[in-house]
Amino acid sequence: MIRRGVVVKQVSLQSQIKSTTEDYEFSLNKFNSKNQNEAPASHDQVETVVDDEVVSVPKRIYLTLEDLRSFEAVERQYEQWGVIFNNCIAIQPSNPAFPTHSGLVVLMGAPKNGYLEATFLHPVHFVSAFVTSSQRLVLSAYDSDHQLLTQTVLPGANLANSDSAVPPNTLLSVSANEIHRITFCAFDSQFTIDDFSFCY
Repeated sequence: MIRRGVVVKQVSLQSQIKSTTEDYEFSLNKFNSKNQNEAPASHDQVETVVDDEVVSVPKRIYLTLEDLRSFEAVERQYEQWGVIFNNCIAIQPSNPAFPTHSGLVVLMGAPKNGYLEATFLHPVHFVSAFVTSSQRLVLSAYDSDHQLLTQTVLPGANLANSDSAVPPNTLLSVSANEIHRITFCAFDSQFTIDDFSFCY
């Protein structure tokens, strides 16, 4: 059940006035986000709870990316976790203008510049990633009928060692019911994404 390259967080909610919350995190790769205050739980700290009255089990998945090889085309490597990528490769950035947020590997839109897409096998309600771009970038979320649900915008370039007011690895996120697909678009430019995560 424990897989490489992914951290899973689950929360069980009991259906009474009293509710209890338990967090589970599984990872064979250490997830070292600069803004992450939680450490993955060890196997000994994880306890399974079975309850007939559990009403929902929200789950957040982080892709740590460190199992990917540089210049590997990324498509179905995370299908078991519910996401398929399109026009996406993994890189270890050699250009200091595109620093990683954590680890050594990031995702980049290629072979077509300025575009990256992720499709979810089951609808999600939240998606986020740390983004560094050479120009304005739009993160869009769509429903199963390809109708736009919501967007968020990185207003301009945020390369490292530039005069941008926006720092590199800016966190972008979208939230809506029934997100089936998201796109990152920065017209004819280059961008990287790191610590991609989503919530069921």
